[in-house]
Amino acid sequence: GAVVPANAMMQYNYNVYEAVQPHWFFCKQVESKSVWLPFSIIDSIQLEETYNSVQPDPENVTVRTDGGRYDVQLYDRLRAAVYWEEEETEVRRCTWFYKGDNDSRFVPYSEDFSDKLEAEYKKAVSTNQWHRRLEFPSGETIVMHNPKVIVQFQPSAMPDEWGTTQEGQTRPRVVKRGIDDDHDEVPDGELPKVDHLVFMVHGIGPVCDLSVSLKLLQSHFKNAQDDHTISRVEFLPVQWYTALHGDATGVDRRIKKITLPSTGRLRHFTNETLLDVLFYNSPTYCQTIMDTVALEINRLHALFLTRNPDYAGKVSVSGHSLGSLILFDLLSNQKSSSLAPTMPTSNGAPLDSKQAPPPVAQGNSPAPAVEEKPKEEGEDFQDLTAVLEHLGLSDYKSTFDDEQIDIESFLMCTVEDLKEMEIPLGPRKKIAKFIKERVNKLAAQEKRAQEVQEVMPPAAPPATEPAATATTTTVAKKLPGRSSSSVHVDYNYFEVGTGQKNMRTSPRCQARAPMSRPRPRENSSSTGTSV
Repeated sequence: GAVVPANAMMQYNYNVYEAVQPHWFFCKQVESKSVWLPFSIIDSIQLEETYNSVQPDPENVTVRTDGGRYDVQLYDRLRAAVYWEEEETEVRRCTWFYKGDNDSRFVPYSEDFSDKLEAEYKKAVSTNQWHRRLEFPSGETIVMHNPKVIVQFQPSAMPDEWGTTQEGQTRPRVVKRGIDDDHDEVPDGELPKVDHLVFMVHGIGPVCDLSVSLKLLQSHFKNAQDDHTISRVEFLPVQWYTALHGDATGVDRRIKKITLPSTGRLRHFTNETLLDVLFYNSPTYCQTIMDTVALEINRLHALFLTRNPDYAGKVSVSGHSLGSLILFDLLSNQKSSSLAPTMPTSNGAPLDSKQAPPPVAQGNSPAPAVEEKPKEEGEDFQDLTAVLEHLGLSDYKSTFDDEQIDIESFLMCTVEDLKEMEIPLGPRKKIAKFIKERVNKLAAQEKRAQEVQEVMPPAAPPATEPAATATTTTVAKKLPGRSSSSVHVDYNYFEVGTGQKNMRTSPRCQARAPMSRPRPRENSSSTGTSV
């Protein structure tokens, strides 16, 4: 047969072009910097297969990633959170990367720029012509020395004393094609099937630290994972901080007025975190927190079931810090129609819930002061003027008057309506946020009123205590009050929990080792009121 020269064979093997394997990345803001992180291997393969497939409606193709917690809109290249509010982030199909002197990891080029580089790389491999110098309209220069050594030069931004940039003053960037084992660690991905669902309620402050879930996996599910009886445990955060500190309550605005300017960072930290403990001891704000947690757990549970209709596992709740106390109070005050609750008395003997509670000594202390309900907590906005003053948008009162908009029609306005009235973006954002929070709050109050009517007995005894504790079937005691130079406040508390209104969660929910709340201690020598 014909003999093929060795040199020709070697040249043929060297000139074989292999297409690059793309990998999908998403952008994330970390300390005001854009960091590109890779999708897991399972998610990237799924995105690539969907990208290469023929779709009847490509503009509306959505791919679930990160175990179903994020959806990727493939046409728009956007990644959006499913269960919580988060800014949408950019998504890229990446093949070429660069790394500068100040970069800790490789950064992907844009898809268009990567396609141009891949085309030039294919020419160089096919013709075996390297040391190619590629000039781009943006002023960037890329030199392909060989398949393994590719660098990028950028004009220096430092001009000389005459104000001109000298040629050759460039700093090279390392250019890389595709990803390999030496690139950033790419996770394998999560299994699609969920065997157990856990709702995490955060503590003080606005951050829900899901790193606690890793400890729970080791402490509660270690044996099941080692025996491979479960494949995946899903943790979903329950956010209540925004409802308490949003514009609908006006808490932050009022706290800011009385915050001293000295030691600003410490006071800001205190306002964001430690004050939540005091808010939870207030009947008004405690009820807001309890309502939000109950409604949020129900919302997340319903949304999870719509996305996982075949789910047949168990549901647990877990709290961190103040969140454990919230869940303890929430679950302790659940009422069951089949079982009559039995509560201990002061001497330890059991007390049937049908018996009358023991009398509470009143003493000679003055009547307890009832905390004044803030205006923002209720539906006390009488007209549109009060709403605009609350939002700091009184200048737009004439605009709404021209459209004959009152307080009722104001809550029906959409973003498109505000655009037609030529309201700027900043005020439009404030109004849209206020309307959303106000409508959700009114719906929650209406639903809570219906639930309270369902669980209340036909004939309730007349209330003798202030309306701060609205429970009729729980035995109330008085916390020993401490003297104060201005006013004396008697805080009521119950045998279990805070004694707020009964809340209902999904009947599938079960507590996972809740924390107990320590009882307050009496100290007659102290001054002021302690909660």
